[in-house]
Amino acid sequence: MTDAPMTDVPMTDAPQFDAYDQAGPAAETTLTLPPVPAAASAAADGGPLAGLETRDVSAWFGSHKVLERVSLAMPAGEVTALIGPSGCGKSTYLRILNRMHEMVRGAALAGEVLLDGDDVYRPGRRPAEVRRRIGMVFQRPNPFPAMSIKDNVASGLKLAGIKVSKEEREHLVETSLRRAGLWDEVATRLHTPGGSLSGGQQQRLCIARSLAVSPDILLMDEPCSALDPTSTRRVEETIAELRGRLTIVIVTHNMQQAQRVSQSCAFFLATHDTPGRIVEAGPTGQLFGNPRDQRTSDYVNGRFG
Repeated sequence: MTDAPMTDVPMTDAPQFDAYDQAGPAAETTLTLPPVPAAASAAADGGPLAGLETRDVSAWFGSHKVLERVSLAMPAGEVTALIGPSGCGKSTYLRILNRMHEMVRGAALAGEVLLDGDDVYRPGRRPAEVRRRIGMVFQRPNPFPAMSIKDNVASGLKLAGIKVSKEEREHLVETSLRRAGLWDEVATRLHTPGGSLSGGQQQRLCIARSLAVSPDILLMDEPCSALDPTSTRRVEETIAELRGRLTIVIVTHNMQQAQRVSQSCAFFLATHDTPGRIVEAGPTGQLFGNPRDQRTSDYVNGRFG
C-alpha cells in the first residue's frame, strides 16, 4: 500500500483518540518470572507459532495523522512490549493489528499488517476471522458480569462462531482457565457469576475467554493498569506461562513491567506537531541497558514522559 489513507469504514461512534493511552503506570512489584518450560512449545500446542509484522503503517482520525510509517516485527512466541508517553499512538497501533481501528468513525490507515506474511487488510479478508486469530485483552476487565465463569469462557467460542460438542466445550473451558492461571481458584465455582471475581481474576477470565478460540496472537492493552500489585503479579505470571505458546504484544506504561515480561520492545514517541512513530526497537535488554537513541535513554530512565 502507499502512504495515503485507505477508505475508512465507519461502523460506530466510538471515541477517536487513544482513550486507553491515558491511564497512569501500574503499581510496581518485584517479580522473577519463571523460565518457559520445555512443554510450552509450538509442538505441544499442535502447530507452528505465528509471527506478526507491520510495514509502513500510518493512521489517521479524520484529517489528524496519529501514526507515521511504523514498521515493526513482533517475533513468534515472544512478548513484545510497546512503551512510550501517553498519546503517542501505542493503543491505536495495537487496535490496528486486529482490525479494531476501522471500527472508529473517521479512522483510516495505510501500510501492511502481516500475520505469517499474509496482510490482514487484503481485500476479501474477513475482520471476524482476523480477530479470532488475533485476540485482544483490554485495559479494564470486561467479563459479562451476570454470566457464569464457565459461560464467560465459552462465550468466546460463540462470538467467534465456533461450534463444538459439549465434551469439547468442557475441555476448552478447563484448558483455557488453566492456561490463564485461574483454574485452581475457580474450579469449584464455575457456575457463579464472572462479576463476583476480583479485578485480577476478572482480567485472567478475559484472558481465558480469548484463549478459548486458540488465537495465534494475544494483544494486551495495559492489562494491569487498573489492578493492585498482587493481581498485577499474577497476570504477569500468566503472561510468562503463555509466552512460547503464542505471540503476545503488550502496551504498558510501567517500565519495570516491560522489563519483566517482554523479550523485545518498541519505544513510540510523538510531539505536538508530529504523529507517533518508533524511535527505537530491539531486544528489551538493549533498550533498557544500552539504548542507541538518547530519547530512549531519557524515557526509560524517567527523565521525561
